[in-house]
Amino acid sequence: MLALTYTVFPLIAVLVGAIVAVLRPPGPALSSAIQHLAAGVVFAAAAAEILPQVVHGGSPAATLIGGAAGVVAMLSLKTLEERFEGPLGMLGAVGTDILIDGLVLGLAFIAGAKAGLLLTIALTLEILFLGVTVTEELGATVRSKIKIVAITGGLGLLLPLGVVLATPVASFPLAVIDGFLSFGLIALLYLVTEELLVEAHAKPDSPLISAMFFVGFLGLLLLEELMG
Repeated sequence: MLALTYTVFPLIAVLVGAIVAVLRPPGPALSSAIQHLAAGVVFAAAAAEILPQVVHGGSPAATLIGGAAGVVAMLSLKTLEERFEGPLGMLGAVGTDILIDGLVLGLAFIAGAKAGLLLTIALTLEILFLGVTVTEELGATVRSKIKIVAITGGLGLLLPLGVVLATPVASFPLAVIDGFLSFGLIALLYLVTEELLVEAHAKPDSPLISAMFFVGFLGLLLLEELMG
């Protein structure tokens, strides 16, 4: 399956992020820049590939139901993050986030190979950031660097699991597929607005760092046009 093959890139990214973070953690400014860049890329992938599929799906009911399910799922994830503190709560929230990312990636490949490829690029940047974040959080309680990298890499394996869960959707009626794509669209928008940008703005900011959002957005749009 093509989608599963492409998950190797986010998996490598999460390991790279974890290894870099245990050896030399990035400063707040660099972290913020990466988050802005990832947010721009994810937003462009959602707007250029997933949104048109939903709009032209021709099923308002499926869009509403799928979108509403996406809102409930992402707000439930937000509640989970706020309710459970400490390493276990953080790992649970991040693991759920990565699983949903895998589900959305699988749905993107159902929409088309180009949509899947562009979203792979976007999620690779996001997973890289998550690898750094998880490593920094675990560093406060776990002394073994090897164990930290292993735990972070293990979380990354939830991404291909999410892709596998999305696989049966391809055989569903078109209206049902539209509903799932609407769910995926909401999940991506939540990722940009409530996670990446919120975390980025909690760190030192500057016009140059903020501009990285638009660098990511325009870069992915240009890549899509070059791909035809």
